[in-house]
Parts: sequence; structure tokens; C-alpha cells
Amino acid sequence: MKNLMKKFFNDESGATAIEYGLIAALISVAIITGVSTVGNNANATFNEVSGKMVAAPKS
Repeated sequence: MKNLMKKFFNDESGATAIEYGLIAALISVAIITGVSTVGNNANATFNEVSGKMVAAPKS
């Protein structure tokens, strides 16, 4: 039983999996933030162009 407990506490394979999971989560948050920012900027640009087209004189 003592050997089993010692083996359990020395096993680090789970810690590596958790580290990879945390890295993946951080990368996902960075990607979501970046895409959201780009989307908001694109939306603002399209709205600006749309406003200028509406205000343009008709020929």
C-alpha cells in the first residue's frame, strides 16, 4: 500500500495534461478576443461606408 501511494504521488502525467489544457484555453481566449476586436472594427468600417453612400448625392 505504501508503494502504491508513493507511486501515485510521483506520477506527473496528469499534471502535463492539465498544463496542455491550460495553454489551449489561454490560446482560445486570445483568439476569441482577437476575432471579436477585428469583427467590431470591420462592422464600424462597414457602417461608416454605408453612411457615406446614403449621404452621397444621387445622379
